[in-house]
Amino acid sequence: MGHDGHDHTHEANKKTLMLSFIIITGYMIVEAIGGFTTNSLALLSDAGHMLSDSISLGVALLAFTLGEKAANYSKTYGYKRFEILAAVLNGITLVLIAIYIFYEAIQRFQHPPEVASTGMLIIASIGLLINIFVAWIMMRGGDIEENLNMRGAYLHVISDMLGSIGAIIAALLIIFFDWGWADPLASVIVAVLVLRSGYYVTKSGLHVLMEGTPQNVNVNDVIQTIQNTKGIQGVHDLHIWSITSGLNALSCHAVVADQMSIAESERMLHQIEHDLEHKNIHHMTIQLETTAHLHDNSILCKVRAESSGHHHHH
Repeated sequence: MGHDGHDHTHEANKKTLMLSFIIITGYMIVEAIGGFTTNSLALLSDAGHMLSDSISLGVALLAFTLGEKAANYSKTYGYKRFEILAAVLNGITLVLIAIYIFYEAIQRFQHPPEVASTGMLIIASIGLLINIFVAWIMMRGGDIEENLNMRGAYLHVISDMLGSIGAIIAALLIIFFDWGWADPLASVIVAVLVLRSGYYVTKSGLHVLMEGTPQNVNVNDVIQTIQNTKGIQGVHDLHIWSITSGLNALSCHAVVADQMSIAESERMLHQIEHDLEHKNIHHMTIQLETTAHLHDNSILCKVRAESSGHHHHH
């Protein structure tokens, strides 16, 4: 994609996120007030889930904005990691919200309170329509296929629809059958969704902070791609990590023939760069060295030797 096209998509994503964030946050406040006034835990838990949407949309928006800040000597990668730190905080918050909902639900199963079911039904129905509208805005205006940031925010909104549907069903069960337990039951179902979101967001964020290999990168494929490049004799000291979602980095040492010229090594590096872009590697640092300078101090050592069946000891 050209630079202009990338900028246009970036701006479109930002505008879509801003609009979605305003709508979701506004209705989350309405739903929380509605939950308190109608005494519905299902509505309150759905508002908690909407809060998670609001946070994830806000984080995505902030990540786009902070990501534009230039790198400096203090932050050589810029501020792109902020998104991951905020995502971990978001995930932990979701887990705590879910635990609180479970605790409240247990109390309500034992002593079901009076719930203003008609008000609950109206608020939950409007909540469902709001979620459908926001999902439509994101599908129309945002890049939910390629951009991980946008996709994560979109999936949050989709899962929140289930919370609204749960609250609607609970309200109908209370209205028609007077099943007071339907409200805490619906809230437990939403709490499971919130807990699941929180767990995966926290796990993914911690994986990035621990410099783990990105989920969308196949290490063996990357190794083969480098090794199959004409002129490469071996690869070692290979590291692949994420700077932030959608920005994967690689560093390695590549062994080349002693007599290779600068022009040949330039051509080879361009070839590897081009090939690895198709393997979801966006930023790479490759140190070329000859067999004479080959040394053995790597963490992931002698991929070449291991792949040919030889065992190497440190």
